[in-house]
Amino acid sequence: MNLTFLGAAREVTGSSYLVESAGLRFLVDCGMFQGGRETRAKNHNAFSFDPESIAFVILTHAHIDHSGLLPRLVALGFKGPIYATRATGDLLGVMLPDAAHIQEKEAERENYRRFKSRKRSGNEVAPLYTVEQARSCLKRLHPVDYDTEINPHPAVRCIFRDAGHILGSAIVEVWVGKGTQQRKIVFSGDLGQPARPLVRDPTPITAADWLVVESTYGNRLHKSMQATEDELTQAVNDTIEKKGGNLIVPAFAVGRAQEMLYLLADLTRRRRIPKLTVYVDSPMATAATEVTYQHMALLDPETQALMGQHGGAKYFRKLAFVEDVEESMALDKIKGGAVIISASGMCDAGRIRYHLRANLPRRESTILITGFQAAGTLGRRLVDGAKRVKIGGEEVPVRAELYTLGGLSAHADQAALMNWLGHFRAPPKKTFVVHGEAETALGFAALIKEKLGWQAEAPLAGQSVTLS
Repeated sequence: MNLTFLGAAREVTGSSYLVESAGLRFLVDCGMFQGGRETRAKNHNAFSFDPESIAFVILTHAHIDHSGLLPRLVALGFKGPIYATRATGDLLGVMLPDAAHIQEKEAERENYRRFKSRKRSGNEVAPLYTVEQARSCLKRLHPVDYDTEINPHPAVRCIFRDAGHILGSAIVEVWVGKGTQQRKIVFSGDLGQPARPLVRDPTPITAADWLVVESTYGNRLHKSMQATEDELTQAVNDTIEKKGGNLIVPAFAVGRAQEMLYLLADLTRRRRIPKLTVYVDSPMATAATEVTYQHMALLDPETQALMGQHGGAKYFRKLAFVEDVEESMALDKIKGGAVIISASGMCDAGRIRYHLRANLPRRESTILITGFQAAGTLGRRLVDGAKRVKIGGEEVPVRAELYTLGGLSAHADQAALMNWLGHFRAPPKKTFVVHGEAETALGFAALIKEKLGWQAEAPLAGQSVTLS
């Protein structure tokens, strides 16, 4: 049996792993590379195999860096089923067409730029896939329930466990082979931080022959939830009450946007912040919020109790979900008193760029970074202290205050990752550390060796290993 690391190897995006055994080939995840100009070529060249040769895909969750190349896989010939939890399937119905729309618009803008600059040699730039292709891909989804064994192939069985990362996220236990030749691989997917709002804690796993584990925050500890709430309270009160500016929140449309609504409602309920005027300016976040409410049973008890049937709306002065483009543009004329939650979470696409362009030059406004910012993204440049950034070809001065809420990460930190690993009754034959920037993945692999005495490594992109 061979395992090939097609992406998320010493980097954070592009999660995809090819498993080959006795003529069978299947993928675990099929993610898009994100961040930096080189990712376009990486996404176009991501498949080192014939998509028609893949029997099925197992998907850990809906985030685009795990699912974003599925439409391209189908468009290039994949005809098998895609297995994912029901909530993940519902989220993909929102996310994949949206990702395709972004691809189409980016291709359109690039072709227009080339035309205007008279660089007309060669073919026009094409999107990775179209909205129509994304919708066609959704027909291949096969929904599964947590903790229920499925058999995608006579020689394969697997069980999806709650990963506590976002709605529908899963750890996948996969058994390959028959009888005495059967071996178990566990793919952690993205693991959530325990005791955080919205979703439940990650499920402990106790045994594996081989383990593929994420390491996004394998080199650091998150702030406590108390410290995070304190910092969010300060950011809101300083910006809205004292400076009279706007609070701009780049947030992943799935998970983070809903978590922010929960936290703001909860802090208002406890009278730590005033009732706010909140705009959720992301059609995808709006749709994802609706999906979240459809799957309330998957949320933790505290979230269910607070949000209830009203979605927490009673705790806001105004809670508006913005759909219309003109209404979105009008938000940039608001001089103060608004909280604007908008996608994308790393500031590289979507409506958030326009809100940043309007508010970054304003000292009374605040930018609230709530999640991981990959290398090469606009969000990362802001976190790294850039004094000027380019948005839509325009140089924008950075005068707004910047807050970074490390405690809101949907990823487990180093301590939580080590605690999750500590539930294994015996060490896997080998642990493969993925989904982390090179230094982080290598360091976390070394920590596993030092603290647990396991065999661990951080594989290279494209590396294949034989699981004997």
